[in-house]
Amino acid sequence: MLLAVVCIIVCAADSRVSAADEKLRVLIIDGQNNHKWRETTPYLKKSLEQSGLFTVDVSSNVKAGEKAPETSTVAFPPDLDKYQVVVSNYNGAAWPAEFQKEFEARVREGKLGFVLFHAANNCFGNWPEFNKMIGMGWRDSKFGDRLYLDDEGKEVRVPKGEGKNTGETNHPYAIVVRNAEHPITKGMPKEWMHAKDQLMHNLRGPIEDVKVLATAYCPATKAHEPIVWTVSYGKGRVVHTPMGHDVSAMSCVGFVTTVQRSTEWSATGKVTVAIPENFPTAEKTSQLPAEKK
Repeated sequence: MLLAVVCIIVCAADSRVSAADEKLRVLIIDGQNNHKWRETTPYLKKSLEQSGLFTVDVSSNVKAGEKAPETSTVAFPPDLDKYQVVVSNYNGAAWPAEFQKEFEARVREGKLGFVLFHAANNCFGNWPEFNKMIGMGWRDSKFGDRLYLDDEGKEVRVPKGEGKNTGETNHPYAIVVRNAEHPITKGMPKEWMHAKDQLMHNLRGPIEDVKVLATAYCPATKAHEPIVWTVSYGKGRVVHTPMGHDVSAMSCVGFVTTVQRSTEWSATGKVTVAIPENFPTAEKTSQLPAEKK
């Protein structure tokens, strides 16, 4: 009888370990940002974990003299060998040169997925491979080309040096799916309303191997600005969205679903995260309830 009980306990423990091992291993990098990363990282971590697909660690590259938050459980620079995908909530000083080389090599070889959102596209202007990875980011007009879609849905490329620097507006806006067959956007409504958020426009970069999945119309530029896109960086899968200014914007069900599906696709090339019933429509936004403090 005792042996049977011991066996049940051990088997149950083995089952829990196996379930944990099957989850995708995600690392969020934060620690510096001109946005409230100490608020947004915990929300992002919880949003990913609630899908049931991911185990999430956090590595914070804080400024000298600053203390990393309790959510940061992994020293920086982290061991990338332990993860299948990195999600960046970082906008600050350059990462150490050796870590940069390791990061770009692992992404290029397809060993590490990469997802970034909002202000994470502001940094590392002097890191050429990073700029190739993200396709386009917050830069001045002399940095690189600009890409937008016209009213007919055709891509328009503005050469380096022409037009304005990157900027932003702040309001709710409609997301228009431009590639309904990609695993990330498949099953989403053709158009859905995103909660009030900053909408970046005139993003600049090398724009190599970029596939635009969705756009948002910007009243400042009168153009359809890329809002979700992928970049093929060697064998690596990168997903970039400028959405996600703060927790309020990130609580949009559309944003949460997009990040969950992007993270899974970046790591595996497939998507199993379902489109929830409370996903936004063309007429209405949909936000998760505010968390009690």
